[in-house]
Amino acid sequence: MSFTLPDRRTFLRVALGSAGLSCGWGRVALGSDVTGPVEQLHAGLIGIMKAGRAAPFRQRYEMIAPVVTRTFDLEIILRHAVGVRWTSLPADQQAALADAFRRYTIASYVANFDGYSGERFEVVPAIRAVGGDRVVSTRIVAPSGKAHALDYVMRQEGVGWKVVDILAEGSISRVAAQRSEMRSVLADTGSAGLLVSLRQKTAELSGGILQ
Repeated sequence: MSFTLPDRRTFLRVALGSAGLSCGWGRVALGSDVTGPVEQLHAGLIGIMKAGRAAPFRQRYEMIAPVVTRTFDLEIILRHAVGVRWTSLPADQQAALADAFRRYTIASYVANFDGYSGERFEVVPAIRAVGGDRVVSTRIVAPSGKAHALDYVMRQEGVGWKVVDILAEGSISRVAAQRSEMRSVLADTGSAGLLVSLRQKTAELSGGILQ
């Protein structure tokens, strides 16, 4: 079972532009409080990319872990993925799933951003409002100058903004893909099976270092 998360290859495949995403949405001025978490994530990714495979997996994991935890609202993403079953799960199962999902998400970034070839991240100088959410459009630019787009859906949680979804090609939701896959596992094996699957995938990504 594989849970789809944005990886470096996804960034490089994404077509520039997001016309389908922007139709009917108001534009608002760029705000550092909204874009700041995305910029921090990009800086963290460049850090582990430059460290590359010469640095142990666990070292790169520890480098990016606090950044991913600050940037994403992983609890909201997981709750939406699990759906109505979430509220019926005992607190200890919720906690175990949340920890496994966090570790899996971090390990995914470490495994997929494991080398640097001169790429740079750019934040498009505008953000879009979608109800109470904001969409931060970004580009990853190759040394050749070719650029590809990826959008972050931001939601204000408490005193700050966090990522609650990532949109490839302007409209393809990674959270929606996760939701479909996770609910399939839940239907087949229940929450215990989902926990095992997340831990197994984390172990695979880290070469057995993590689970």
